[in-house]
Amino acid sequence: MSMDRRRFLTTSALAAPALTVASSATAGADATRTGWHERRVIPASDQLAADGWRRFRGRKVGVMTNPTGVLQNQIHIVDSMVAAGVPPTAVFGPEHGFRGTAQAGGSEGDYLDPRTQIPVYDTYLAPIPKIADQFRKAGIDMLVFDIADIGARFYTYIWSLYYAMQAAVATNIDFVVLDRPNPIGGRAYGPLLDPAYASGVGRKPIAQQHGMTVGEAARFYDAEFLPTDAGGRLRSLEIVKVRNWRRDQLFLDTGLHWVLPSPNVPTPETALAYPGTCLFEGTVFSEGRGTTRPFEIIGAPGVDWRWAEAVNEAGLPGVRLREQYFVPTFHKWVGQTCGGVQVHITDPYRFQAIRTAITMLVAAKRTHPDVFAWRPDNFIDKLSGSDRLRKMIDAGAGVDEVIGAWRSELAAFNAKRERYLIYR
Repeated sequence: MSMDRRRFLTTSALAAPALTVASSATAGADATRTGWHERRVIPASDQLAADGWRRFRGRKVGVMTNPTGVLQNQIHIVDSMVAAGVPPTAVFGPEHGFRGTAQAGGSEGDYLDPRTQIPVYDTYLAPIPKIADQFRKAGIDMLVFDIADIGARFYTYIWSLYYAMQAAVATNIDFVVLDRPNPIGGRAYGPLLDPAYASGVGRKPIAQQHGMTVGEAARFYDAEFLPTDAGGRLRSLEIVKVRNWRRDQLFLDTGLHWVLPSPNVPTPETALAYPGTCLFEGTVFSEGRGTTRPFEIIGAPGVDWRWAEAVNEAGLPGVRLREQYFVPTFHKWVGQTCGGVQVHITDPYRFQAIRTAITMLVAAKRTHPDVFAWRPDNFIDKLSGSDRLRKMIDAGAGVDEVIGAWRSELAAFNAKRERYLIYR
């Protein structure tokens, strides 16, 4: 962990001299005063906070969470639990860390949280035996998971969930998921992962846009994957459900506050684009890191207006691309002028992230063959789940042909996941 990040964690406003967090009862009253009603989406954590976290009294609770584990009064659940007299025994941080100070591919390390004095363990990239050892060292008998996912197979939080579940089997502890809406809705789309291409951005064969909440994913993992990978299922798995969320509902219509799930997903629109445009991480094009609209601004030096025009000619639903020029402040092409596009979502409910991205890839190779290339390490294969996408585009396949290649496997995935879905 860098010195700057460590200094933040030990000297910032997080290290307030005393907790002044509102009580859980107050949080529930605030919710009523601000007009919450039965039609508004209410995440699991807000329901338990309004009840004073009684569900966890008398238990040695570990909490795996990050900045998205926040109540609608903007108080973090760990701080709320401490204020309610139900402090967690330990906290476990994923990629980017518990308090969220690390960039992509980073974490915060182990430390004592200065605000709560609760030990924080770094689980990012840790093997399962190490996570199990962390659980034993912390002395927990229950793990509570509260992290907002954004619905893409290569977003690492759902694999932090899976590793934590395997460690929970190894240590024979209870597992509770505080569920949150899938911000991009409940529809699955895209290819499945070939297990031969499993990595940190995809551990198991699920669809690229998996269409599940974290709670639904936990149910799927427990039945489909844990018996083989962990030698058995969880001792107990409890999903505390979201109230009033529908599968066809996007985050934009939940009435909830957006909290950055990671530094490069600043808005709900970014989340909508991410399951598709994250594929550009597997190319030499900038995926927009180092701009204010990552995964919406895409390009590279030498790209011009022809790319946007070619994609727009496809008449994609719910989206329009605009010619864009930018200079990334970090990551790919830092300090260099890039040409490319900004993805403007015009109708969130018609927008198809993966079809849009495939169209962008095919058009980029056609309009700028001297610029477009895959990353030399073929990282695109890990993102897309196999080498099929790369090889088909290189062979000149069209968008419909690429998408048609995964139609049968997606149908099989949809049939399998149906029994684990909670929301309709």
